[in-house]
Amino acid sequence: MTEIWGELLLRPLRVEDEAPARAAHEELAADGFDFLLAQRREEGAAEETWAEYVARLEDQRHGRRLDPGFVPASFLVAEVDGVLVGRASVRHELNEFLEVWGGHIGYGVRPAYRRRGHATAILRGCLALCADLGIERALVTCDVDNAASAAVIERCGGVLDPDRPVAEGTPQVAAKRRFWVPTA
Repeated sequence: MTEIWGELLLRPLRVEDEAPARAAHEELAADGFDFLLAQRREEGAAEETWAEYVARLEDQRHGRRLDPGFVPASFLVAEVDGVLVGRASVRHELNEFLEVWGGHIGYGVRPAYRRRGHATAILRGCLALCADLGIERALVTCDVDNAASAAVIERCGGVLDPDRPVAEGTPQVAAKRRFWVPTA
């Protein structure tokens, strides 16, 4: 699966992406955002190798060997001219948590690459993937104080959920604005 949106390429994470992906993870951690998702660091156990992590993400994309609470999902990196500028996660279905806070699509752009249209290109690419998966409208959420992300979602056709525009936060999850976005 490789999708090109303008100059931006959406593709699965590769073994050779370890150094730039870990650097992106550290950058976005300063914003309280995870670039890399669900890395295993179980207490008392050996840390998952990078190759094992990449293989697990591929399994997750195909719905194989899912961890409890997880759904099939595609983790994609956004690349421009060979540089990882962001990432996305497209959940192929919603569970109870995702129906409220997470939605079908999560995305992020590294700080140095923001305000260049990359977030819009990432979201548009993810909406096309959702359409390919048979999802007619995608739930996309953002933190209530993230005006930039809300603007990107609205630019891609998102409208606030008329039944529940905001999902109240919990100690583990920030309050979210909830948008429905057509995928076609």
